[in-house]
Amino acid sequence: MSKATLLVDPAELAPARPYAERSEGERRWHDRAAELLLALALRPLRDRLRDPARALRAILPHVSAHEARLRLASDDELRALAAGLRTRLRREGFTVALAGEAFALAREAAARTLGKRHYESQLLAGWALLQGRLVEMQTGEGKTFAATLAACAAALAGYPVHVITVNDYLASRDAEEMGPLYRFLGLSVGVVVQGRSRAERREAYACAIAYCTNKELAFDYLRDRVALARRASRLHLALERLRGDAGREDELVLRGLYFGIVDEADSVFIDEARTPLILSATGRSGTLPEDCARALAFARGLSPGKDYTIDLAERSVTLAEAAKSRLGAYAAGEDGVWRSARAREALVTQALSALLLFQRDQHYVVADGKVQIVDESTGRVMPDRSWEQGLHQMIEAKEGCAPTDGRETLARLTYQRLFRRYLRLSGMTGTAQEVAREIAAVYRLAVVRVPLHRPSRRVHAGTMFCASLAEKWAAVARSVERHASVARRPVLIGTRSVKASEELSRVLAERGIEHALLNAKQDAEEAEVVARAGEAGRVTVATNMAGRGTDIHLGPGVAEGGGLHVILTEYHDSRRIDRQLFGRCARQGDPGSCEAIVSLEDEIFAVHARAPARWAAGFRQNDGAAARAVQWALRRAAQFAAERRAATIRLQNLKLDQRLEQVLAFSGRGE
Repeated sequence: MSKATLLVDPAELAPARPYAERSEGERRWHDRAAELLLALALRPLRDRLRDPARALRAILPHVSAHEARLRLASDDELRALAAGLRTRLRREGFTVALAGEAFALAREAAARTLGKRHYESQLLAGWALLQGRLVEMQTGEGKTFAATLAACAAALAGYPVHVITVNDYLASRDAEEMGPLYRFLGLSVGVVVQGRSRAERREAYACAIAYCTNKELAFDYLRDRVALARRASRLHLALERLRGDAGREDELVLRGLYFGIVDEADSVFIDEARTPLILSATGRSGTLPEDCARALAFARGLSPGKDYTIDLAERSVTLAEAAKSRLGAYAAGEDGVWRSARAREALVTQALSALLLFQRDQHYVVADGKVQIVDESTGRVMPDRSWEQGLHQMIEAKEGCAPTDGRETLARLTYQRLFRRYLRLSGMTGTAQEVAREIAAVYRLAVVRVPLHRPSRRVHAGTMFCASLAEKWAAVARSVERHASVARRPVLIGTRSVKASEELSRVLAERGIEHALLNAKQDAEEAEVVARAGEAGRVTVATNMAGRGTDIHLGPGVAEGGGLHVILTEYHDSRRIDRQLFGRCARQGDPGSCEAIVSLEDEIFAVHARAPARWAAGFRQNDGAAARAVQWALRRAAQFAAERRAATIRLQNLKLDQRLEQVLAFSGRGE
């Protein structure tokens, strides 16, 4: 096999690893400077001069050249062609001619097994994915179907393919829906979701194409690293096999990080990357329930400003010297954690954080007597996640829930470092331009925007700024009445938290407006609820992007009435999330409209632009150019501050993870 057919230069393979993955390798300063210059200046300049999507069109004539012949071929002849293509792909690599032939074959197979053919825009996206790029396709353009092109071509070449998405439902659904296409071409397909045994996971990863979630993949990788611990090289494993001891190798579930296609890539690469992945085991609780209760009681007696200060942007609490003195007197004569000044101050700081910074039905919900974290980006519950350093137990004490055991860290890794280890990585999303520079710098992925299959008919109705939350909810209700009750159009309303969705639900109920409520408390039903959100006159209230990945199909007569109307009720920290919500309407050339109805009391303004928001209150009239300019500037200032802070956190996490890895490697433990 020639070097050209490999997914990566052999020199970049990580040495002494049990399976194939890319070496991270500490790049020299001039390499990092060159990459930064390329990401921040040269590539954007090149893209301005020449649209990257134009170069992708080279694949189209190569696909068209085979279509007539393949349509006349029998099923058995198509399968024989697929078998013959395997050898050529392995020998010659992903040339545009061979990729075009593979895409044409997959396109015809999809028509016969799934009843649909790939659009030209999806062919462009598939070619970009196969080349290792991040594809931006607008919501509803068929990203999942486009991914089958690259997956088929890579799997036919013999490379294990991971199609990675954001939740178990989407992984299972996509594997089931696309399975007939893969099996027609002789490719096996597996799915890895929560609850699968080690043997089932190993079997799924052994398939040609494995659908999995980013979370399950990451923790399977960490479990492999922990299982091998030291002496994880191929040589050590080979020596163990010679001795008749293959136990440790049998504990592995993955077989390498070859080709990864990440769906909803912005969510995985950006939103999920703010917190490191920590593989932990149940250990001794560092904070007893009695200590939590005492710390909470002490914290409730402290005064803001005098005893502590809060930084909402940084989500941190700092104890004042007066409070530390009071705490020392409070802990006099006590044993355990109270004897150490640093430990008791950390305990009380966690208590203040639990009381002031983490709110029920916004940052977490209480279900079945347990505290469950809510993902602020998606609105989904994460029942298997917990806060570290005793914060989770402190919130359990605050809510009167049974305390869980403490956790002992076994291994940790960031998504940034995990995905950089794929020999070839690609991704797709509806929103990437806002974070294209960070993705290029961190993941070394170039973003390419694929043109729409049909022109967009979305109508933006503008933004209404309200002085108070009550005024905002009243304005939202009036808009719902106008669009749903009178015009009989479906309305989708996006809220940022569970609490906000329930508050709006109460307002709508008081006005007699029937609606479906979808938030983190009904996660299991979200796909069904969102799928029905396009019915005439139906009103759906959803937290953020609940139901992301599920298409909203318009009911009978809805398109003629104007299509789906989307209402954004609070700007998110990231402009991407706002754009995702608006992207729920006017898909694939359908009509649709959207508007934003927000309040100056919303969290994003209170946290990231408190002073400008107070000043902008005098310009809140919505019928003047000056007011619109001030409101636009306020939004941009708040979101810029929030996005910059989030990017800083991600960079700090990456640097910390790299330092920890170096320290552990020096000690002989590895990650």
